[in-house]
Amino acid sequence: MKKKLNGKVAVITGASSGIGYAIATKLFKNGVICYDISRTVKKHDEIKMAYACDVNEIDKVDNILNEIYAMEGHIDIFVNNAGFGIAGAVEFAKTENIYSLVNTNLSAVISLSGRVIKYLKKSGGNIINISSVGAVIPLPLQATYSATKAGVDIFSKALASEVKNYNIKVTSIMPGDTSTGFTNSRIVDNDTDNEELKNRITASIKKVEKDERQGKSPETVAKVVVKVLKKKNPPLRKTVGFVYKCIVFLSKILPSKLINFLVRKIYC
Repeated sequence: MKKKLNGKVAVITGASSGIGYAIATKLFKNGVICYDISRTVKKHDEIKMAYACDVNEIDKVDNILNEIYAMEGHIDIFVNNAGFGIAGAVEFAKTENIYSLVNTNLSAVISLSGRVIKYLKKSGGNIINISSVGAVIPLPLQATYSATKAGVDIFSKALASEVKNYNIKVTSIMPGDTSTGFTNSRIVDNDTDNEELKNRITASIKKVEKDERQGKSPETVAKVVVKVLKKKNPPLRKTVGFVYKCIVFLSKILPSKLINFLVRKIYC
């Protein structure tokens, strides 16, 4: 059975561009009132109001949620989309970049999900967490990023059990390579005097970037999100794209060493 989305209120983090904006656009076309929480505010007709706020400012986000609830009388959908990536060998990763990535990609997802539950209890709403195929296919030279997205996936499943009695649905969305500004904004830690190693890492990252730029459009991800939101009983996890569904399936049945060998051959 499909649910109607018309008149529902959605709050999306990182909806100023990329996947977040594509989700807002698709929801808007389905009659959803959309709000954005992003570090950089951009004016979009599909978004009723955009708030300039870093998702790590948890109390500030809490105040924003309270303001939206006061204006609309309900919040039905919360999308944890904000995030970024770092790449490079772990041995060269800057500690401040690791902490920043984990805080934004995982800790904020956990904290903000906790803060929005009190509103979603009243509407029996949905939490959508944007994870990645990199959550189940460990990406060398993006190890920390993969770890955060694996954390999002596991957290989503655990949270779904916690909030089931409130009729709140939680789904982890796993896109593969997607063509967005995420690629250009990725932080690269590659500080080494070993030119051979530096060149090897650079070549690997360039391959990743090429795959992303040739990847699916953010609108493809948005379509999947809307389909999930329309389901009365949405899945705990939804992979975007047939090829990536096959990859995730194979990761379940093939030995871990073989998976790592194949990924290493592609990216190392």
